[in-house]
Amino acid sequence: MSDFEKMKKRSEELCEIINYHNKRYYEMDEPEIEDFEYDRLLHELIDIEEKYPQLLTADSPTHRVGGKADGMFSPVEHTVPMESLQDAFSYDDVYAFDKRVKEAVGNVKYIVEPKIDGLSVSLEYENGILVRGSTRGDGRTGEDVTANIRTIRSIPLKIDTPLPLLEVRGEVYMPREVFLKLVEEQELNGEKVFKNPRNAAAGSLRQKNPKITSKRNLDIFLFNIQQIEGKELNGHKQSLDYIKSLGLHTVPFYKECADIEDVIREINNIGEKRGSLPFDIDGAVIKVDDFKKRTEMGSTAKFPKWALAFKYPPEEKETTLLDIEINVGRTGVLTPTGIFEPTLLAGTTVSRATLHNQDFIDEKGICIGDRVIIRKAGDIIPEVLSVVSHGENAVPYRIPDICPSCGGRVVREEGEAALRCCNPDCPCQLLRNLIHFCSRDAMDIEGLGTAVLDALIKEGLIRNAADIYLLKVEDIAKIERMGEKSGENLVNAALKSKENDLSKLIFALGIRHIGQKAGKLLSDHFGSMDKLMDATVEEIAEIDGFGLIMAQSVVEFFSHKESRELIERLRASGVNMESKKEVMGNLFEGKTFVLTGTLPTMTRSEATKIIESFGGKASSSVSKKTDYVLAGEDAGSKLKKANDLGVTVISEEDFKRMIK
Repeated sequence: MSDFEKMKKRSEELCEIINYHNKRYYEMDEPEIEDFEYDRLLHELIDIEEKYPQLLTADSPTHRVGGKADGMFSPVEHTVPMESLQDAFSYDDVYAFDKRVKEAVGNVKYIVEPKIDGLSVSLEYENGILVRGSTRGDGRTGEDVTANIRTIRSIPLKIDTPLPLLEVRGEVYMPREVFLKLVEEQELNGEKVFKNPRNAAAGSLRQKNPKITSKRNLDIFLFNIQQIEGKELNGHKQSLDYIKSLGLHTVPFYKECADIEDVIREINNIGEKRGSLPFDIDGAVIKVDDFKKRTEMGSTAKFPKWALAFKYPPEEKETTLLDIEINVGRTGVLTPTGIFEPTLLAGTTVSRATLHNQDFIDEKGICIGDRVIIRKAGDIIPEVLSVVSHGENAVPYRIPDICPSCGGRVVREEGEAALRCCNPDCPCQLLRNLIHFCSRDAMDIEGLGTAVLDALIKEGLIRNAADIYLLKVEDIAKIERMGEKSGENLVNAALKSKENDLSKLIFALGIRHIGQKAGKLLSDHFGSMDKLMDATVEEIAEIDGFGLIMAQSVVEFFSHKESRELIERLRASGVNMESKKEVMGNLFEGKTFVLTGTLPTMTRSEATKIIESFGGKASSSVSKKTDYVLAGEDAGSKLKKANDLGVTVISEEDFKRMIK
């Protein structure tokens, strides 16, 4: 048997094994193997398909890890419109709906189901294979998000019954537990956090890079058949039962109701469950069961006449503000947190809620001892709505002007609402700073992730970034779930990082307003850490692409004794302090390039390095000042703008001829 035949047989085995475990995990909730074992099988299949691309099939489980996505999402015209629902906010509205239904088609049975709070999508299967996933958009035209849809593991890429056509509608959502972990991670990395699970789901599904979507652990509930060929169905409950039998993830519970009183009882029942569900719902949906009667009733210009969405009002409670606690975030921001009398709210006991910042406190007039109204924003995060009454001798609360963690000075920068601790050695900022320092775009120390860094900090082995280079194999081996081999790998990764270009170190320091690109500009301009540390605001602001705020931030960072001490410790450990910029010539001096699309043989990063080595500059946006747009496959709006502005567009082949 040839190598190809062996690999073909093994890839078929792996597809079967992985699909089996997907079914155990997502359909039956009875996983048989650990995640790491599942990942091992998946990556074995990825390796085979990369070596033998002809073995890659349309329904391969590897599509879930995120393939290539277009720069923009293509429009999709919905054959069957994805209509929205008419809202009801009271039981009177529900009774009025029932009256309209009876007047139109007589007595009916209703199906009541939870209204999932997510992003509405359509899935299309042809001969049992998932061929397209699209967003609702305006109901008639959505966006093609197939590459991202494939990353949601509860969506089968292939169904066992090969119907000629099946289009189902559902709601992509983010489970509450996943959302809370994502918010924690975003806060840890100093990123802007999502406000609620629905926004998180929508933002995750519309990522241009499906690999990001795949990491967000999205899920889906399907609640409607839009089109079907090869099967006769007469009612909504029957259709839900049927798509459930195909292995599709339907809404978790739905009830057949004989009359409107039964509907009201089920609405109340779902409302009582609402706080304890592991996902967000914002209402209950009432639908006429019989498809023929639905057709008789038809739709208005906006809504189907045979369905109604009952919206639950946000639950609000009155409680007492007992105290205000100041937490220092990992970006140095001081956040006031209200401590309340424990109150049952939307299914859980609430005793804490963020008070955001001083402006929020001033706007609400908040004092310790106040009676306040609280609710859960998006049924997840507690928030203060208003002050009912002040306590006796109430005093308006002021956030302290010194950091409660380190005693360092606190500043409020122009244009910002937050107060921020300026001390780079503040203990509360340590973990976040170290995560950033070790990240791929910074010092790229493989293996030093959040969990390992947290453990090393708790063991007292790391107090700042310089301590990473003092770690010994035996120290790391003592950490839980680590060992001697892991220790060797981490020490070697740290050793390798010492040779990085100065630009990576500048970015790794976490200077406010200084990103990866700005770090490269500083490194190229000054050439050494010593020259950068001695630079003035005026000298830095002269760099093309820099502004006054960025320049002030750099000078402010190096004005701290702690920052300079850190640099000297890193230098003593052997970390490179010089720029390694390669200068090939001045061919592109004064020229600005914009890169778009996928190049045939090189990455954008590789092309950017070549441009910079010849004295040119790579920009992220097209303007009249752009000299060249280097365009690859699937170039999107940047290519269109270049053509509109008359900017010269070149291919990778043209680019290679230029540098020869």
